[in-house]
This record gives sequence, structure tokens and C-alpha cells, in this order.
Amino acid sequence: MVANNILNKLSITPKSIIQLNGGDINKAYAVTTATQRYFLKINTALLYPAMFIREANGLHILKNHSQLKVPEVIETGVLNDYQFLLLEWIEEDKATIPLLYQFGEKIAEMHLNSQPDYGLKDDNYIGSLPQINTLTSNWPEFYANCRLLPLVKLLRDKHLLSSGDVAKANQFCASIKNIFPEEKPALLHGDLWSGNYLRTASGSIAIFDPAVYYGHREMDIAMTKLFGGFPDEFYIGYNDRYPLEKGWHNRLAYAQLYPLLAHAVLFEQPYINRVRTILHRF
Repeated sequence: MVANNILNKLSITPKSIIQLNGGDINKAYAVTTATQRYFLKINTALLYPAMFIREANGLHILKNHSQLKVPEVIETGVLNDYQFLLLEWIEEDKATIPLLYQFGEKIAEMHLNSQPDYGLKDDNYIGSLPQINTLTSNWPEFYANCRLLPLVKLLRDKHLLSSGDVAKANQFCASIKNIFPEEKPALLHGDLWSGNYLRTASGSIAIFDPAVYYGHREMDIAMTKLFGGFPDEFYIGYNDRYPLEKGWHNRLAYAQLYPLLAHAVLFEQPYINRVRTILHRF
């Protein structure tokens, strides 16, 4: 068993290894030893080079620049054809309502972290797709060249977008400077949907599975709204700490184009139609 071989390499003696459900990309396990518990993720090293190294880097950045609970990285590496990421286990409190107002405040505080350029030192992943993080001095150029256009090309090459769709995408990219308010780069989680946070048994909010980069903060907010939205308290807490610019509701769809394009590449319909609807409405 691959998990056993990895744990043996790390000199960890498990009492139990339980495979967890719900992972779309990786195999995930709860590992229990005589003294503690771990979360272990495994994937092929060939198909997704350095995926877990990049994820570990993102977790380190979030841990050092936010007040939220972020799982501790125990070890990451490669064994034969497999890469692995061993994390601190975070126990979830499913019986108590999450502290959504405080969560919003803390995400806002995380977004106050900045750097001169948009992007990140290294590329990483959004799900199983490579995410280009080339450092860029302005948001319109970064959003067009590092986020939207590479995925539009992939979809066109797969014959899932037409030449008319591509023309609309190019028109949209030429107009990004007129859509988003100018703001300094914000530290983003990058994949902030409801499946990537939880309330811990100790009463804090934990975030995980990031796709970290410095970008326009409305990207994280739009991601929270993509699959139903977080409760209102989250946005109240966020705006009390770091108010969003006027009209942010109207820009949600344009900020959602990137994750929708990523989902379209991975899962095709119905995300193709959602992408096409936004582009043609624009």
C-alpha cells in the first residue's frame, strides 16, 4: 500500500489508516498513531509535478500572514512514482455554527497583506490545473495573460469554445482596466469556497487547500459566491474591516470567469454555458 510505504519512509508507525471520501484530485487518508493524528494526501508525481510542494508553500504563506488556523505542514516529498503531503490533522466542530463574522474580518485582514506585483514567485495549481503566477505590475494584464487567456486557449483547442467565444474573451480582456477598481495586490487564498474552510473543535476557523497568489481581492470574494455563497455575516464582517469598493456585486461574474473557465476545462458542461453566458452578456 502506497500510504504505508510513505509513512514507513517518514518513520511514522500508524495504528490506523482510513481513506477519506470527497477528494476529487488526490487520495486522502486519516492517519492515527499512538500519540497523534495526521492528514495524508497522495497523488502521482508525473502528472502534477511539484503540486504538493507548491501547496505547502501556499500554506506556509497563509500561516505567516493571516490570523486564521492553517494546517501545519509536517512533510512533503516523493516516493517512487508518488508525491505526498503530510499535514496536521484539524478536528472539525460540526455541531456549532461557524464564526462567520469573525471569519470575514480575518479574510479581510489577510487581504491587507500586499506586495508590489500581482502573482507569486512560483507557479502553482488551481485544482489539478497549473496556475501561472508570473509577477506582473498591473491587474488587467495579469488577469488576462495569467488567468483567462491560457484557459480560453485550452478550451478552444478542445473545440469547447467557438471562434466567436474567443473573440468575446479577447474583447473582455481588453476592457478589464475599465471593470475592476484599481487596488494594490492582496494576498489571496485563491480557492475560497465552502469546502475549503471549517470551524475547528477549538473554536477557530481553519482554511486549507489553497491556490495562493497576490491578486485583486474581489477574486476571493467572487469565489465565495460561486457555489451558493457564504452566509451574510461573512460579508458584513469583511466589509466592516476592509470595505469592498462600490459596485462589487456587479463585478462578481467577471471575477468568477477564472474559476468557471478552470471548471470548464476539467468538467466541461454546464460550466461552458456559464462562461459563454458571462462573455456574451459582457
